[in-house]
Amino acid sequence: MDSVRQNKVNSLMQQELANIFLIEGRNYLPGGLITVSAVRVTPDLGIAKVYLSLFPVKDKQAILDKIKATTHKLRGALGMKIGKQMRVVPELLFYVDDSLDRAEAIDKLLKGQ
Repeated sequence: MDSVRQNKVNSLMQQELANIFLIEGRNYLPGGLITVSAVRVTPDLGIAKVYLSLFPVKDKQAILDKIKATTHKLRGALGMKIGKQMRVVPELLFYVDDSLDRAEAIDKLLKGQ
């Protein structure tokens, strides 16, 4: 169970990363949409797992690799945004959020019966 502090940091980072991807997203996914669906910070606030939803993309892993290659740049941009609220910007680990794909697959299975 996350603490109140973790929840506040999660929502702050999700909001600021969403703003960053709104501006920088066209560099990673031209004509597409990158949304930050969730951020989970460890209890020591040292690592943040960022879950991204990518649309429309055929090869999500290639886009994720491109984003992971520029993690230092994204962390720096995040530091400029939240530097006043946090002493140390957490290390960012990016993952593809495939919950929408799983929900769609379940829907198809349920409608098929």
